[in-house]
Parts: sequence; C-alpha cells; structure tokens
Amino acid sequence: MLYERSLLLSHEASYAGIRRQDALPFPEQVLFTPASVNDIVVYKERWSEMRNRTFFGDKIYMHNEFNQQVKNQYNSEMLTPIKAIKGMPLIIKQRIKAADDLYNRAVSKIRQPIEAMFSWLIEKTDIQRASKVRSTKGLMVHAFGKLTATFLNYVLNP
Repeated sequence: MLYERSLLLSHEASYAGIRRQDALPFPEQVLFTPASVNDIVVYKERWSEMRNRTFFGDKIYMHNEFNQQVKNQYNSEMLTPIKAIKGMPLIIKQRIKAADDLYNRAVSKIRQPIEAMFSWLIEKTDIQRASKVRSTKGLMVHAFGKLTATFLNYVLNP
C-alpha cells in the first residue's frame, strides 16, 4: 500500500493526513478555523514547520520564496498546480504547456482523494449544519463529536 503524507486545506476545515492508495486518506490532523481565515495563513502558522512532508495545495499556495524556505529548513515541500504567467511569450507557453499539463494532472490526481475525503465527511456528518449551536464550546462538541462518530464507524465498519 502506498502511503504519502499530505495536506489539503479548505474554507471550512483543514486536513493533514496520509494518502492511502484505493482508500480514503487517513487524517493525521484536523483543524477548524473561521471561514474568514485565509488558507495560506493556516498553512504558514500551523503546518509549514512540519518536517519531512509533501503538501498538496491549490494555486493559492504558490509562494515560491516561502515554500523554498520551508523546503530548506524542514525538508517539506508544497506542490501546487502551475499557474500561467501573464505576459509570457506565446512560443514559451507552447513549449512548456505539455510538461505543465502533466505536472498539474499529477498534482490533481493526488489531491482528488483528499477532496473526496472532504465530500465524504460532509455527506456522512452533515457537519456544516450547526444552526442550533450557540457557543464556541458547543461548536467544538458538535464538530468533534460528529467527526469522532464518523471515523469510529469508518474504522469499525470498513
């Protein structure tokens, strides 16, 4: 079985875990943040100092200088789809298009099971429906209670 440590962030929840071939990823860490907190802020504050990891993010994580610093200091790497550079000459775009497309497809293939994990969690837990929650403590009980029940069910009934 192929295991790969990875990170994926979304607007509602952040997830760091291990990608398993032909199975849902196994969460290593789950973090809830307000929707107003930008994903890149969560990555920089919470996960950029994790050692020996390969992170897979979307184009928002293309911060080459910061990512190079993380790679040098923590031996961790952020892989994102390649964003087209505005103003690049057409001939150069045509030459690198095939390589960029292959790379983007590979990153997307790795991200897809993690995205599927988010969809699975939302479907199984209905976690985004918390209209009756009135406090932060209540929200934590709601969110982590639903996650715990869902993962226990997943582990005990594979």
